[in-house]
Amino acid sequence: EGRALPQSIVFPPEKICMDWQRRQRPGAGLFNLGNTCYINVILQCLTYTPPLANYLLSYEHSQLCQQQGFCMMCTMEEHVRKVLCSPASAILPGAVLRDLKFIGEEFEYGRQENAYKFLRCTLSAMQRACLSARHDLYISSQETTIIHQIFRGFMKSRVTCLSCQAVVDSYKAFLDISLDIRVRASSLTTVLEDCVTSKELDQKECFRCIKCKKKAAASKRVTVHRAPRVLMLCLERADQWTGTKISKFVEYPEYLDLRPYMSDTAGEPLLCSLYAIVVHSGDTCLEGHFLCYTKASNGLWYKMDDEFVDSCDTHTVLGQQAYLLFYAR
Repeated sequence: EGRALPQSIVFPPEKICMDWQRRQRPGAGLFNLGNTCYINVILQCLTYTPPLANYLLSYEHSQLCQQQGFCMMCTMEEHVRKVLCSPASAILPGAVLRDLKFIGEEFEYGRQENAYKFLRCTLSAMQRACLSARHDLYISSQETTIIHQIFRGFMKSRVTCLSCQAVVDSYKAFLDISLDIRVRASSLTTVLEDCVTSKELDQKECFRCIKCKKKAAASKRVTVHRAPRVLMLCLERADQWTGTKISKFVEYPEYLDLRPYMSDTAGEPLLCSLYAIVVHSGDTCLEGHFLCYTKASNGLWYKMDDEFVDSCDTHTVLGQQAYLLFYAR
């Protein structure tokens, strides 16, 4: 109280650059040391996230970091610079593999894991690193870290009493959105439309109306209240009942307008551009292989399959059985 927030934590939005500050060919591929493909695809997708890469390449974090021992932001700084500046065709993500346990306790070197889980743990580790960068830290500064400025959005949940039409709004922060593709999943837009469609609450979900003062039937509608700068979508390919892999093709666009799925649907289109996808190949979700497609700073697409980096066209990218989708505003 009575003290200013530390400047290394407070990260003003105007400092975030959504466009690449320098354009070049894609960087190095990443060697697979045995079941590390799930790590490689997430590292590559984050490396080619323009606002994050711009920040990491500036060395702004490490110049002010006072963290003793492991720091995920410093690790990512080193990794991104190594990938984008190395003359080698492939490198070893040694620092990440060495400190795997600090990223997530459940990760064990040599064991296949899920790329989505690694993405969530990596972002959490980067957020913790931002919050630990200075000792004079305040919890209220969480919303001003570079990670939350780039990836965090807010969902709005509106519950409407079907008896008196009273409404209750609540809000929840998110770093990514998981989408159920089992039903009406011919395209990403169809799935998103289904997500924001009002649905009657199950009778097991007890809703006590603030106006009626009693339990009542109600409907619920969830919308994107504040869109993140970078939108990450997970198409759930593991059937939660059988555990089998859902291998259907879900069409997704190169440019996505978020406006129809917002709380406020009026106004200009809110366009997002696809810049990376993760694909899983294999018969089950517990085994197989991960690879990714990313758009480099030169504006061209590349297939990144561990140490192999090959150019490809947009048509090829949009024809994949995507698992994770990355869109930038």
